[in-house]
Amino acid sequence: MFSFKFKIMKITTFNRAFIKVFTLITLSLTAFSFTTKFGLDGYEIYLNNKLILKQYVNQPISLRVLQLDKAKEGDELRIKYTHCSNKGPGTGRNIVLKDEQGNTLKKWTFADATGSDFNMTIAVKELLQVEKKNARHELTLYYTARELPKDEMLGFVRVK
Repeated sequence: MFSFKFKIMKITTFNRAFIKVFTLITLSLTAFSFTTKFGLDGYEIYLNNKLILKQYVNQPISLRVLQLDKAKEGDELRIKYTHCSNKGPGTGRNIVLKDEQGNTLKKWTFADATGSDFNMTIAVKELLQVEKKNARHELTLYYTARELPKDEMLGFVRVK
């Protein structure tokens, strides 16, 4: 009789523990399925209509180089940055060209996007002019917006 009672208590204790663990896992999965995924900001950079760089911010660091040696003065660099928080463009958007010391050499300010086209367009001619004046410097493009706590490096600019 004692052995039978012990087995029933053992099974009941196991079932309670199993139910608690199962409930905890279910609640955790439910809670995480509704949270925003952070770090999924992404951007694409086009030279005219040709994609030259596509990157997601949460990906491992890769060599982000904008090779513009074949670009002509009449060409355009189009940058499309998508934020994970609103699945669209940011507000107060800027593209900043800096040297290796972090000094701002040129800043382009863009209006808040309306509609589905939220490209930021820079004339290659402007990039080439800044590069000529700063030929001995390492130039880097950065993106800033109100939704971004700190600026995001887009890539190194290579003209030669």
